[in-house]
Amino acid sequence: QVQLVESGGGLVQPGGSLRLSCATSGSIFSIGSMGWYRQAPGEQRELVAVVTAGRIPIYADAVKGRFTISRDNAKNTVYLQMSSLKPEDTAVYYCNAAIQTAPSLPARWYWGQGTQVSVSS
Repeated sequence: QVQLVESGGGLVQPGGSLRLSCATSGSIFSIGSMGWYRQAPGEQRELVAVVTAGRIPIYADAVKGRFTISRDNAKNTVYLQMSSLKPEDTAVYYCNAAIQTAPSLPARWYWGQGTQVSVSS
């Protein structure tokens, strides 16, 4: 059983910062790419940022220069440092990861339960 648990969401004023964490646990053989997505009310889920197993980050245009994704492979954890937050960043943020649970099995995507980020004055 694999679990992804996000933390760090909350309410912040415009221009503020938050740091999200996503810890993975369970029967993990290896982890490939890890990423963050978000979904605002009435909108589709969209990619925010992804970091590859080799720590190469990829960002959506909307967050470039404001958000930083990183990972700690020893802790099987991915982070999202969010700065200069805007009201349009308000959404439920989900982490995901490509996880292989055994060497004989292909990797599959796992998702966390989501954490709310609200940006408002």
